[in-house]
Amino acid sequence: MTIDTNLYTIDWIFLGALAALFLGQFYFYVRYMCAPARKMRKDHKSQIKNPDSEIDKVHGVSVVLCAHNEAYNISQYLQAILTQDYPEYEVIVVDDGSEDETRAIVESYMVRDPRLHMTFVPLGARVGSTKKLALTLAAKAAQYDYLLLTDADCVPESDQWIREMMKGFRDGKDIVLGFGAYFSEHGHINRLVRYDTLFNGLHYLGAAICGHPYMGVGRNLAYRKEFFFETGGFVHLMTYRAGDDDLFVNQVATKANTAVVLNRDSLTWSPAKKTMKEWWKQKRRHLSVSPNYRIGTQIRLALEPLTRGLFYALVIAMMVLYFPQVQLWPWEVGALAIPFLAAIGAFLLRWFIQTGILNASAHKLGLKRMSLFSVLWFDIALPLVSLYMLIVPKSDMKKW
Repeated sequence: MTIDTNLYTIDWIFLGALAALFLGQFYFYVRYMCAPARKMRKDHKSQIKNPDSEIDKVHGVSVVLCAHNEAYNISQYLQAILTQDYPEYEVIVVDDGSEDETRAIVESYMVRDPRLHMTFVPLGARVGSTKKLALTLAAKAAQYDYLLLTDADCVPESDQWIREMMKGFRDGKDIVLGFGAYFSEHGHINRLVRYDTLFNGLHYLGAAICGHPYMGVGRNLAYRKEFFFETGGFVHLMTYRAGDDDLFVNQVATKANTAVVLNRDSLTWSPAKKTMKEWWKQKRRHLSVSPNYRIGTQIRLALEPLTRGLFYALVIAMMVLYFPQVQLWPWEVGALAIPFLAAIGAFLLRWFIQTGILNASAHKLGLKRMSLFSVLWFDIALPLVSLYMLIVPKSDMKKW
């Protein structure tokens, strides 16, 4: 086979742009998306060398759950939190205006377990976000200086959840970020939710590991009570209907005060949304606060989907423009076929690297792996969905 390498200037521009975009995406995945897996390997080796966990001082912790019409989930998951293998903790359930049997179920547990307490958001509270008010009330009521947050529909991976998350407060850290996973079920919506959660989870945890913390999730998040009030808590965030977790972390988290805990025992699990409408509403609510992130965070978050979109657009353009130049018979590759083959090669290489990194991390966390075609479809579709949600007027926000 002979190869003719006589290319025009425009062809080299296409190849150079393709290489730059590919390397940008490669850097993102290797530096940030691989960081959680690297940390898990490092922590595992450290645990083997130093198996004695008693060197860590035990701190009392207040586990906080906000509940709004969560009678079913409370009855299913509260027991797993009350049976944690940790010597000193309490559980505070904040009833956020429930109209079902939430309070009655919690009170039945309180009779049997003195560590369980309950408070409530006053009816008719005139604030933009009653959940932020609920968390503030729980923080004021907490008897311990360490607050571990989760949701009423979350269940810990094991009875070591509190112990693992509290390890993040070593070296005087103020914030500990954990991962909240979703149960694996049948259906395309479930695969979509799990992919979106895995991608975003590896992104924000990887960024924090690399020294750029920008968000956390309320399903698995911890911080010191004193730090919460010293930084103003939600005082400046009450007007936002969402953002009780990511906006707070974005405003106060730094490389010095934030830690990441990531292993199977540190996970929490939740049931995913069942319909596209429910997921759309949840996703849009989360995205609605992103314009209020720090400017540096917004720039870093925009770079990845921007380079991803440009990469796909350039690959498609090169395949269309240069396909007529491909000559596989009589075993000659013309110069103008090289950009076509380069586009195909870069696309496939990125696809396989991306899928390998996502599935390797999923395996370490005990999550179900994603197929090659699911990764490709969601990788293309989700940025477009997010862009639509950000630019289309949010006329239904008040309903949330």
